[in-house]
Amino acid sequence: MEVLVYGAGALGSLVGGLLAREHDVTLVGRDPHMRTIREDGLRIDGEVDVRVAPRALTDGTHRTADLALVTTKAYDTDAAARALATGEYGAVCSLQNGLTEERLVAALDATVLAGTASYGARFAEPGRVTCTGVGEVVVGPLSGGASPAAARAGAAFEAAGVETVVAADMPARRFEKLAVNAGINGPSALARAENGPTLDGPASEAACEAARETARVARAVGVDLAEDRAVDAVERVAAATAANRSSMYEDVANGRRTEVDAVYGAVVDRADRHGVSTPTCRTIASLIRGWEAARGLR
Repeated sequence: MEVLVYGAGALGSLVGGLLAREHDVTLVGRDPHMRTIREDGLRIDGEVDVRVAPRALTDGTHRTADLALVTTKAYDTDAAARALATGEYGAVCSLQNGLTEERLVAALDATVLAGTASYGARFAEPGRVTCTGVGEVVVGPLSGGASPAAARAGAAFEAAGVETVVAADMPARRFEKLAVNAGINGPSALARAENGPTLDGPASEAACEAARETARVARAVGVDLAEDRAVDAVERVAAATAANRSSMYEDVANGRRTEVDAVYGAVVDRADRHGVSTPTCRTIASLIRGWEAARGLR
């Protein structure tokens, strides 16, 4: 299968590199990472040891592929959609944080799939990423049910040795992913703690309540997600990635803009429209946004 990965940072490079063991993969990212991959290939180390040689580009316009994976930061979704709209794809699947798929649907003619990836990935240096935890990929149609496009995408991941679930309940899984993001990312960034200590320490109260609030918002918009399921997902992911830093903690540690709007904004904005109280997510959002504003990042 021809696969294009748009936004080949840590996670995109890891997923694309794993797929390149079996498929024809093109990575779209930034130099010097892409330039180094063109010259010397891509090295994945850590929990997985792989060296592959995918195509590596900095321009993602006017491309074609059977499957495009979007792995940019959520705030770059619109730019990714504009670039992908110039090409032709059998299906486009988001593996991003937040609820970004609707923005892709609005911009693209291709079938848009929802997805999650629970692999841990850290950018080590140009041309090398570290797998900090082996997980799985979940893919399915945005509205739920069965989808030939999702089945083909799932088969492609499986053929490359990636544990994959083709899910019929993606509406609930999308909000479960959002609950995990809300429960881990902000509390870990504010506490400057890895995922395990975040849920094992005093920050666990805020983490679990953020997940519960996300579940209440999900039900308000017609998605069946129990609060216990949301909290269980946060605890399960934190335990499986105990030594990892969340993406928001990495962003704060490196003085970068975070995905606060895509995660907590997605919860709070829907809560406001449906009359749901979300004080924990609102407080976390205000603190992270305050940190960004003080550093000229918003």
